[in-house]
Amino acid sequence: MEDFTFSLFNSDSEIPYHLLMLADETKEAIDRYIFNSDIYLLHDGIEDIAVMALYKNNDTELEIKNIAVIESYRSKGIGSILINKAKEIAKENHYKKLTVGTSDTGFQQIRFYEKNGFVQRGILKGFFIENYPDPIYENGLQMHDMIILEFSLF
Repeated sequence: MEDFTFSLFNSDSEIPYHLLMLADETKEAIDRYIFNSDIYLLHDGIEDIAVMALYKNNDTELEIKNIAVIESYRSKGIGSILINKAKEIAKENHYKKLTVGTSDTGFQQIRFYEKNGFVQRGILKGFFIENYPDPIYENGLQMHDMIILEFSLF
C-alpha cells in the first residue's frame, strides 16, 4: 500500500466541499454539521484522496457524519483505513461507541460498515424526505429512511 498522510483539517483552509459532496448531496446538508465536526483528510503525496468528518454527539458517542474517497481510489481499502482511524480517534478520546448513518438504499455502504464491524442499531424514518428539498435516488430507488449503524468500542 502506498504511503498516505492522515491529517486534521486546518480551519484556516477552505472546507473541502468537493470531497464532502461525494458522500452528501448538498452543500446545505454539509453545512448543518461541518462547522461542529473535526475534518480529517487522507493525502497520497499529490492530492487529497479522502475525507472524514467526525461529530461529537455526546460524551460517549462519536458519529461519522461524512466519509468519502475519490473515484480513482475506491475499492482499494481506503474506506477501511478511514474507519480504522475513526475507531482509533474514538478510543483515544474515550468514546464508548462510534455511529454512522446511511441511506436505506445504500446497500453497498451498509455492507461496507457491517464488514468493518458495525451493526444496525436503528432507523430514522423519513429522514431523506424531511431533510432534503428534492427526492434523492440511489440504486434506482428513492432514499427514504436513514439506517443507523454502531460500533462498540469498549
